[in-house]
Order: sequence, then C-alpha cells, then structure tokens
Amino acid sequence: MLMRMSKIILITLGGMTGVVVVTVLCLFFATSGQYTVAKTVLDDPSLPQIEINGVRLHAETYGDPSNPVIIVLHGGPGGDYRSQLGAKSLADTNFVVFYDQRGAGLSERVPAEALTVPTYLAELDAIIDRYSPERPVTLLGHSWGAMLATAYLGTAPDKVARAVLLEPGFFTGEEAEEWMVHAKRYMSGLAFYKQALRVGFQSLHVSGPDKSAARDYLMGGVVHAFANHPENPYHCVFDEFDAASWRFGAVASQAAGKTGAAEIDLIALGATGYSGPVLLLAGGCNDWIGEDTQRKHLSFFENAELRIVPNAGHDMIWDNPDDTLPLIRAFLRA
Repeated sequence: MLMRMSKIILITLGGMTGVVVVTVLCLFFATSGQYTVAKTVLDDPSLPQIEINGVRLHAETYGDPSNPVIIVLHGGPGGDYRSQLGAKSLADTNFVVFYDQRGAGLSERVPAEALTVPTYLAELDAIIDRYSPERPVTLLGHSWGAMLATAYLGTAPDKVARAVLLEPGFFTGEEAEEWMVHAKRYMSGLAFYKQALRVGFQSLHVSGPDKSAARDYLMGGVVHAFANHPENPYHCVFDEFDAASWRFGAVASQAAGKTGAAEIDLIALGATGYSGPVLLLAGGCNDWIGEDTQRKHLSFFENAELRIVPNAGHDMIWDNPDDTLPLIRAFLRA
C-alpha cells in the first residue's frame, strides 16, 4: 500500500514538473524575438557625454553658458532624463544641464557599492563645479532627483541659489517605510503579474549590447508595470503612464532598496539646513505623494512654497508642460 502511494505521488509530481517545464518552454518560444536595449556611452561614442569622478555620464546642455545654470536631476534611482527634456525650453534665459546619473539611463554602469547617496551627492557636486564653478545654480529635481537635490542642499547650500522639487517621495526613514507599504499595492494584481512575466521571458532573449542589458530590460518593464498599474496615481485616471525613457538601470534601482535610514535622513537634514527659496510642485491627479505629502514636506524648509499642477500625475513636465513650466518660470523670476 505504501509503495503504491509513493508511486502515485512520484507520478503526480513528475506530471506536474512536466507541465511546468512545457509551460516555461512554451512561454520562452512564444516571447522569442528581438528586444533592443539602447547602448550606453561606453558602446556609443556619438552620444553626448562627460566624465565625472571617473564615470562616463550621458549628458547634454542647452542655452548660453553665461546665463544662470539649471541642473536637472531625473527620477529613479535608475531612470533617465528623457521625460524631463521639456525643461530645455527654459534655455531661452538659462543654461540647462541634463545628465543621466551613474548606473542609469545611457550612462556607464557601476557596481552597487558605488550607488549610494554620498556617491550621488559627490557626482552632483562635481557636475556643479564643472558647469558653474563660480555661481550658485538652480536644482530642478523630479521624484528621486528631488530627494537627491534636497540632500545636496544640506551639504553645499552656498552652491544652490534655489531649488525646484517635483514630488519628492520621502525625506525620512519613517516616510520611506510608509512609501514601501503603499507601493506594494501597485506591485500586485493580474495585469501587473502578466506584464512582469512577459518582460521576464522577453529579457531572456536580450543578448546585448552589454552584460547589463537583459537585467535593465527586465527591471524597466517591471517598473513600468508598477507605474502604469490602474490604481497607481502616478498617472491621471483613464490615462496611461507613458513617460518616455531610454533605458532603466537595474542595479541602481535595486541598490536604492538597500539604502539605510542614515542615508535617507540626509534628505531631511538637507531640507532643514537650507534657507534659500524652494518651490515644491505636486501633480493634481496624484493622491499618493501629491499635494498632501508635499504639504508635509513644506514644514522641513525655512523658505518654501507649494504649487499644484492640474491634469498631471507624478511626471508633471511630461504630463502637462503647458502648466508646469510657467510655474517654474515664475519662481525663477521671483
């Protein structure tokens, strides 16, 4: 009797294993195809680039270098500045600098240990020294980039004339924990799992242009599925999250998840240690880290104001440049 039961169990397990193997093979071949991943500056010398602290960065500038300098900081970590390029319209009266942070976008990939808040701050500091060594700059940061800008305010307040912060996610370790709990809501559900599974198998067919390409493709697809979750207010109701990007940096994104409380608290310290003017912007559609969250962030600063961008989710410059950029211009003129 026992032997018979064991035999039945083994046959059942074998059958289940066979079904799983067949399913995996079917999905693998069903998703076969060519999935391109953009080259970084290391493989494409035609890309505009600079070297900062020994790392090659994708970067470009717009405007007259003699005008006031604006440094644009993209979100992520791991994103790129493509969706922020609408800010180049500010180059009529400013010199606007865009760069993909280390390990992100089209910039050089670096090890996880080189992706910490202090290394990002050192990189930003070197960027400022390169483009505006004698005059304070304006920092224009989106999401994670707004958090990075805020942390920098406390390390070199004399180098920053003003800051424009588009929906920074969190300033403290406590806020970070709350953000993660809330974020898990948008990393679930049939649509999310279906998209994540699809890009997972698609990534198995990515063969280049470098050893990080497949991992970057996978992480980029998962992040897009998260941002485009039907309940995620990163986009307005009935709209899709469609902000443009070149390439996501997987290691940069994963390293951020291991950031300790001490590094996160540098953000709050930066806010409280800065007395210059700050503009906080929130998307009118975003009830997660939109108006309510940014009103809380106002209390960290000595001299800050908040404006709401109508008909915009988290990525305001992409979603609604017609209302976002005039608010920024008015702040710059004040």
